[in-house]
Amino acid sequence: MEAKIKELLEAAGIRPESALERFMGNEGIYQKFAWKFLDDRNYGALLKAVEEGDAKAAFTAAHTLKGLCGNLSFDRLCGCASEVVEPLRAGDFETAKGKLPELAEAYQETVKAVKAWKEG
Repeated sequence: MEAKIKELLEAAGIRPESALERFMGNEGIYQKFAWKFLDDRNYGALLKAVEEGDAKAAFTAAHTLKGLCGNLSFDRLCGCASEVVEPLRAGDFETAKGKLPELAEAYQETVKAVKAWKEG
């Protein structure tokens, strides 16, 4: 992986070296799953659920996004998703909603970094 891509991933809070342990050291498989993240629909589902005031669907989408990011070592995005999940778990929809701008920023940065990595 070239230095520029490594820097982009690091800036987005993506740590491939950490995730590789979960992928038994197989960089190709990790890369495949990391790139597949670009097709994941949980972020969009979260935004839609919040817009519709559906706390249960918002929790499901945020929790799934958090788990996916945790497995891929997308650490910044995982942390931001957790900041949305926990208030939803506690029934505090408004606090969770207030955390969306930070989540959106982390999501966009992650997508940008993964796209750059994929395009090489």
